[in-house]
Amino acid sequence: MLSQSEKRKQRSYSASFKYSLANTLFAVAAAFVIGILIMLAIGADPFDTYYQMISQSLFTFDGLMRTLHVAAPLILTGLAIAVTFKANLFNMGVEGQMLLGGFCTAIVGSRFQNLPPFLHILVCLLLAMLCGMLFALIPACLKAYYKVDEMVVTLMLNYATVEILTFLSEGVFRDPTSGYVSTATIQDSAMFSKLFSSDLTSFFFIAILMFCIIYVVFKYTRLGLELKALGQNVNFAEATGMNVKKKIIILFLISGALSGLAGAGWMMSEKFRYTLSFSGNPGLGWDGMLISLLGAHSPLGVLIAAFFYSSLKVGMSKIELFTNVPGEIISVIQAFMILFLSVTIFSLKKSQERKARKEQLSR
Repeated sequence: MLSQSEKRKQRSYSASFKYSLANTLFAVAAAFVIGILIMLAIGADPFDTYYQMISQSLFTFDGLMRTLHVAAPLILTGLAIAVTFKANLFNMGVEGQMLLGGFCTAIVGSRFQNLPPFLHILVCLLLAMLCGMLFALIPACLKAYYKVDEMVVTLMLNYATVEILTFLSEGVFRDPTSGYVSTATIQDSAMFSKLFSSDLTSFFFIAILMFCIIYVVFKYTRLGLELKALGQNVNFAEATGMNVKKKIIILFLISGALSGLAGAGWMMSEKFRYTLSFSGNPGLGWDGMLISLLGAHSPLGVLIAAFFYSSLKVGMSKIELFTNVPGEIISVIQAFMILFLSVTIFSLKKSQERKARKEQLSR
């Protein structure tokens, strides 16, 4: 039997989840309504456009496999942001960590030869995770020991990383046989094999495995409970004896490892060489931020949001073939999702305040 306090906590968590879900659904619905208005303004059929986008990305075999394939790095970057957000920390450097992981994979994947495929892939994945962790260690230490704002540091490091990797790609690591700026193509032994004659690779299952690990850690381990306490009140967590500095560093290291893994997997399953457009526009790391917001920073929510957003990205490439609507409409919808997600329309606290005011007035 649960005590009264435990029952109240469960009701509070349940109510908080419902309000969070309501905010997410409102943001998605509002963004799609604005998309309808824009398509009507340019003389397009919005309902046919949405139908083509969903059907081509989810209800055809090739489209579904492509959606799952694109979802893999999004799951990881979404989780990378969610694990820090849970503790009220902001790792805005996921994009840079992902790029660094992808670049290092491109170098190791192309220069190491005659390795067995399993060993070559394992070396690439582990090195990419290590690179992401080293990147994340800088803002982690500055935050833990010197109280430096981690958001500013990680944002600035993103731009520094992009410039450094651009310099290296144009210089010493450039493939002289390529007609554009890129590294050499990785060896076949470093590539994930295609499954079911589709775009899907085993990288997708690695991403699912990482989701399962993070889900278990968040929900059933002491570390997960400590992260929740840290996010709710850092001063109280420290007063209870928690080593807050250590937890901050651990969180950033986990986030960096996930980001680096996303870059490595995307390199070995999709790009096969590092180019200046490796991450796309706005970038897989920035997409991870939207996915974490849509998923309310919970692992399960991130998984669902990654599949949803992946279907939009895949559908965007299809609607230009089947309709007269430009694919950039998805970027507009994405921007409005972020805008609406930043505004809390439905709130448990506001609901309780309104209820209290009504009770006072009724008296």
